Amino acid sequence: MLQDQSTSLSKIDRIDQELFERFQGKFFVLPSLSRLLVSFQANKTRPVYRWYKFKEAFSASLVEQLFHKYSITTGRILDPFAGSGTALFAASAMGIHAEGIELLPIGQEIIATKKTLETEFTPEDFDRLRRWSEQRVWEKSEKRIPLPELRITQGAYPQKTKKAIEQYMGACQEENRRVKAVLRFALLCVLESISFTRKDGQYLRWDYRSGRAQSKRIFNKGEILDLQQAVCGKINEILIDTWMVHQTSLSFVEKLYGQIHLYEGSCFQILPKLPEKAYDAIITSPPYCNRYDYTRTYALELALLGIGEKELLRLRQEMLSSTVENRSKDLLNINPQWATALAAAEKQKLLQTILKYLEDQKKRKALNNNGIPRMVRGYFYEMTCVIAECARVLKPNALLFMVNDNVRYAGVSISVDMILSDIAEKLGFQVEHILVLPNGKGNSSQQMEQHGRYPLRKCIYVWRKL
Repeated sequence: MLQDQSTSLSKIDRIDQELFERFQGKFFVLPSLSRLLVSFQANKTRPVYRWYKFKEAFSASLVEQLFHKYSITTGRILDPFAGSGTALFAASAMGIHAEGIELLPIGQEIIATKKTLETEFTPEDFDRLRRWSEQRVWEKSEKRIPLPELRITQGAYPQKTKKAIEQYMGACQEENRRVKAVLRFALLCVLESISFTRKDGQYLRWDYRSGRAQSKRIFNKGEILDLQQAVCGKINEILIDTWMVHQTSLSFVEKLYGQIHLYEGSCFQILPKLPEKAYDAIITSPPYCNRYDYTRTYALELALLGIGEKELLRLRQEMLSSTVENRSKDLLNINPQWATALAAAEKQKLLQTILKYLEDQKKRKALNNNGIPRMVRGYFYEMTCVIAECARVLKPNALLFMVNDNVRYAGVSISVDMILSDIAEKLGFQVEHILVLPNGKGNSSQQMEQHGRYPLRKCIYVWRKL
């Protein structure tokens, strides 16, 4: 059996090398591309972008750097996986109109609240926020709204904190729509810091003090803030940052911001409805093929926003297949026009060889989860449809930028960058560059233990619409 596995892996390596030789002239290692830049980390010190820690985001600085490097200064851009809206707000600040698509309600809430603060807030509204921070209005409130919970969030807060959250939500009801939205947003921003949990890739990690530890290894997340400390700090941060942005705008009165529009829902449903040749660029970072389940990692926020158990399951299935719980989507039923695109995935030699290997490993009970082959197949076939739609909606000669990671399962390194780039060339793109981070990403500890340490490329694909 080991010999068969070795033979299969050697075949995959050979095909991978052939593909690498074809794309070799497209790979460029850029020293300026750090992991900080292509992640949320570089946003942590930037006003406005630092408010909510959306760990899967790339930075505003990355958007600015790419747009300057490739001379994107006007027009309209699209982000099909908008997340917390980094690309939209960064483009808007550069005077470029921006549209995005986002499925998760937490991303929708972040974008909507930032737009409210930018365009609708009045001096009186800011005064109300200051009063909340200075006087802790909710502590005097007798009205409480029960904290919405999901099964996976029960017991997430100390009892004293839970009561304070319910008072806070009750007091929010006395405010106008705009102030209420920002106060709820401030609460969403601090939920993790006042809870027993920490976002950890595929799930929420529970502090031992919760009494809900998930493993024998004791996890201590450190200081757990109380609501007063956390939310007052966040409200003050919002006030300071908004004032700074406002002062900057007054200093450069000639600066024009681009319009921002968000489509709420699945990109599989929304992309086919967008007009052809409408966008001057696309910049995005889809979920990686890494088993991360955002409906779990963002469960505290989704629960507070009123998402119930059935809705949570629906969201999980509507997302791009990137977790082992995703079922296969009937893509041709969603859009029969995708038949040509799916044929490109069927003919992609490296992908099909990897899928066969994973199915063989499943039959031999060599996988730690039997859903891996279905997830990997779903990911690439669904991404193929997304790429086809991106080609349709982009203007000729326009660029698509995509941040993505390569992954590894059952000892096989999956070159997501080359597989998707090869498919993109079949669907109307020319691969301009594949920009590589200087330092590769490590694979999981389990993969390293079983198959050795092997660095994986983290890249930004730059494709030009023909």
